[in-house]
Parts: sequence; structure tokens; C-alpha cells
Amino acid sequence: MEFKGVGKLDKVLSGLFETYEERVSDVKLISSAMKSEGIIKEVDEIVNDHIAFRTLGVSNLGIQSFEKIFLHYGYVKKDYFHFESKKLNAYWYAPPSPVYPRVFISELRVDDLSSSVQKIIKKYTSSIDKDPVDLIDVESVDQVLEFFTKSLWEIPSLKDYLSLFQESEYASWVIYNRYYLNHYTISIHALKVGYNTLEEFNRFLNKIGVDLNNAGGVIKISEDGLLLQSSTVAERLIAEFSGGDSHVISGSYVEFAERRVLPEYKDLEISKVRSCHRREGFETGNADKIFESTYSTQIKK
Repeated sequence: MEFKGVGKLDKVLSGLFETYEERVSDVKLISSAMKSEGIIKEVDEIVNDHIAFRTLGVSNLGIQSFEKIFLHYGYVKKDYFHFESKKLNAYWYAPPSPVYPRVFISELRVDDLSSSVQKIIKKYTSSIDKDPVDLIDVESVDQVLEFFTKSLWEIPSLKDYLSLFQESEYASWVIYNRYYLNHYTISIHALKVGYNTLEEFNRFLNKIGVDLNNAGGVIKISEDGLLLQSSTVAERLIAEFSGGDSHVISGSYVEFAERRVLPEYKDLEISKVRSCHRREGFETGNADKIFESTYSTQIKK
């Protein structure tokens, strides 16, 4: 997905997506099938609802560090979310213009984990004695894109990865995948009639052989019934660990969101409906199950 503008934010988002698309084969599979089906004529017609990142809540890292990049580019910090069982915090960020995707950043509450797991995480991150975002020029597109993919810590050993995996699959995902884009999200309600509900679009995904995350049901529905979300099962990657070991791990995935029209605008002509007339934000219950797109219960089913 290429952002059409010439500004630095357009370039950052396009660069992020280019790396993500290379790592997640479902992206091209789905977009190509959408063209073949006549749902879209060009990939750029797809509206990106939001992108998401995972971080570790330790000194000089986590949300307080990572968010600086998007705040610099005009994003506005919005609602806080807490995921008790997964030991996560998160915020979402509204874009400077509706043409850009929302951003969702989550963070592992490392201090809530067992001492043995904390020790492993800090073994890799304790050498980071300054906020790494403060060490780059966030005005430089090249430096920002390099930051998203570079190693802030050493490649973990397979033993350490598996130790983290046993207690927190989120922790093991981040310790290996770092700041790679976790997922992007297709706005289903923006598609043509016949494919613009999540139920209809999921039937299309099933037809083309895409495996969907069924944690909490294939379609995750907010309490108000206005935000519906589904996601693919994460890509399986053969990861190379320090010491020469290799192991299959989960990479990134694709999400799908249907934001329904708010009750106060239900009588508005569909041609006049804009993003401001639809359900905004996120839902803890939905996101909790979307996280599991990278979990072993999904990728091994």
C-alpha cells in the first residue's frame, strides 16, 4: 500500500508497509484476490483502518519511547487500554488526517512477570541506557524506517526465546520480531456492496483459503455492536537464533475491521457517511482476542 502524498509521514507509512508486505504473504494473496474478484481495481483503493506495534515496558523503551515518532508526525494520543491476563497496556492514536491510519501501540508490563522472565528480558534490554528514539532524527524518513527494523538488542538464544514463550507469547514475539509492523487493517465498510460487512468479507477470505483467528469467535464484536473485527492467523517464519539454532515462530498478520454507523446517524444517506459518522476507537474485548493471532493456539491449529 503506497500513500499518495509527498509528505514525510506518507513516506514513513509506505516504507513500513513495504517491509511488512515482504514478510506477510497473506497481504499480497488477499489484495490480488480482491482485484481478481472485482472488489477493487487497484490496491490503493484499500482503506487502512489502523496499524499496530508491540513494545516492552522497560526503562527507555515501551510506549513512552515509541509513541514519540507518531506524536511528532501529528498523531494525537487517545484512549488507554488494560489487558489483565496478558499483562499489557495500550493506547491508540488518532491520525492528523483521516487519510492516514490510526495507530495502536501496546506494551508488556514486564514488572508483572516472574523474576526469571524479567531477568531474561533485561539481559537483552539493560544495555539500552538512553531512549533510542531520542538518538535519531525523527524528521529523517530514512532514520525512522531504519529504527523500525534495526536490532536494539542482540538476537536471542532459542533457550531464552522458549523460556519467554512459556510465560508470555507476547514477550517472545517482541524479543525476536522487535518493532516490525505487527499488522495492518483493511476497512471492510469502505468496500463495495456485497463485501462491505465482515460476515460477507470473511466468506470471501474462506473461499480463497485464508486461515482466520477463531479466538473468541472468528468475528469479535464490541459491546455496543458497532465495531467488528477479524484477523488472519500470523505468518509462520523460520527464525535463526544465536548459536545457530532455528525454530518456527509467528510473524505478523492482517486484520479486518467493520466500523458501523453511529445510532445518531443511522438515517444519513450512505453516500454522505464519513469516518466521523462511524464508531471510533477500539474495544478491549476485541483487541484481547486479536492479540492471539500470533499465539501457538492459532498458528498450530
